[in-house]
Amino acid sequence: MINGGYLIPANTKKGQLIFGAFTLPDLCILGVGVFFSLIFLLILGADDTVGALLSVSPGLFCGFLVMPIPNYRNVITFFNSMIHFYSGQRIYKWKGWCLYEQSRQRK
Repeated sequence: MINGGYLIPANTKKGQLIFGAFTLPDLCILGVGVFFSLIFLLILGADDTVGALLSVSPGLFCGFLVMPIPNYRNVITFFNSMIHFYSGQRIYKWKGWCLYEQSRQRK
């Protein structure tokens, strides 16, 4: 306790995450993507470039979604915040005063 209060470290949120960056749903999304990539590799094979790219694309896409980025836990969190910002209702409460030129001239 410092001055009657508690000292909270700046990285408390990272301590609640797996490997300091992922939640359980994030790892499930990554696992599903890697699973489908392995299945596609078994079905399509990696003989040609197009087949290899199609096979690996689910894992790469899911890896991109759970990739950590600054100021957000991952890309999914960033997209969710962006969608909420642009689709949500924004209410701006005005606090202040007005000065009308007409009222100043009448005095």
